[in-house]
Amino acid sequence: MTTGMSTGAKPSTAIAGGGPSPAVAGADDVAPEDVASLQKITSVYVYEAPVRLWHWINALAIVVLAVTGYFIGSPPPAAAPGNTFDTFWFGYIRYAHFAAGYVLAVGFLGRIYWAIVGNHHARQLFYVALWSKKWWKEVLFELRWYFFLEKRPKKYVGHNPLAQFAMFFLFTLGVTFQIVTGFALYGEGLGEGSWADTLFGWVIPLFGGSMDVHTWHHLGMWWIMMFILTHVYVAIREDIMSRQSIVSTMISGTRTFKDDLPD
Repeated sequence: MTTGMSTGAKPSTAIAGGGPSPAVAGADDVAPEDVASLQKITSVYVYEAPVRLWHWINALAIVVLAVTGYFIGSPPPAAAPGNTFDTFWFGYIRYAHFAAGYVLAVGFLGRIYWAIVGNHHARQLFYVALWSKKWWKEVLFELRWYFFLEKRPKKYVGHNPLAQFAMFFLFTLGVTFQIVTGFALYGEGLGEGSWADTLFGWVIPLFGGSMDVHTWHHLGMWWIMMFILTHVYVAIREDIMSRQSIVSTMISGTRTFKDDLPD
């Protein structure tokens, strides 16, 4: 009887350099090329926990705001028979809208704070390097890639320049506009002299009147919706076609690269 090896034991897969392969699920089925690819994967911690938490809470708040805002602007027929005071369904819609508005605004202020104290990736949402020729060159490259005019994408640790451009002009400025106009309209309900009227009451005469602010606020909702639809499409597309993780990065915070080739 041979000693030193148990019956039925399988040899471990070796990696380049002679060492044993890392322990992975289904190690018995790992081919040498799989092990080689494992060695190439590198990850970088990009999005800190406060950024990721804000991202998902903010997304939920925007969905609630969009749905309730649509019904506020275009009320459907009464959902139940009887006096509207007794059913109060429209009151619940308005309450959900106002609550989500507070969540959006407070979260946005928190996000500004984290842009100051967080890592440099947390700041990309609030600026664009319009003065940099290299940055514009990267924007044009990404445009060609998104239109399938480039065969091979580049690798980016944070947002690519085109994504940064869209995030700033479509989202950051768009959300700022919605918060300002939204609280201006909210101040009308709270009454003259309220905190919302004191801080944002100047917005209504600036736009010409209450109905004008309502119209612009409603258009701002569609502006944000246009961004979200594009954002979701691009995130899924890039998660499949790019050279780094996208969707999972906003869950784990870690950007994983699919190859070790140079940019």
